[in-house]
Amino acid sequence: MIGRLLTCAVLVKGIWERIARPIQLGVRIILVQDGEVLLVRHTYMSGWHFPGGSMQRWETPLEAAAREAREEAGVELLEPPTLVGVYTSYLSGKSDHVTVYQCRKYRIGRASDRWEIAEIKRFALDALPPQLSYTWQRYLHRLMAQDEMKAGNEQG
Repeated sequence: MIGRLLTCAVLVKGIWERIARPIQLGVRIILVQDGEVLLVRHTYMSGWHFPGGSMQRWETPLEAAAREAREEAGVELLEPPTLVGVYTSYLSGKSDHVTVYQCRKYRIGRASDRWEIAEIKRFALDALPPQLSYTWQRYLHRLMAQDEMKAGNEQG
């Protein structure tokens, strides 16, 4: 029931966005530790995603990323996240601007968002779920390639 209500709310929001065309600021945080990535599955949309969402008023992107990790996945960040990039999308008439961070040291506790998140799961980096978007898979592969280059430079 709650999932259906959230799905309807997302559809109504989508209609409003096509009319109003607001600028939206959001965050995503890539949580990689011990060769695994932590992903969440929402109740109102399909697929697996990095924890994240809209920024709140007066909140910095870094604060929003830490809050979303805590709310959606119960994650306490044990080191400051590093910036991956800021990305823009104009799909469906929207103006979305998403700041993406990564964190490699965290502790998993209890998520506080029980309505929005259907499942939280860690996946091996070489066994990502097919429901993870191609874009997010590209980000992960890029980060893994950077890690390999850093490891090679440190050895050589």
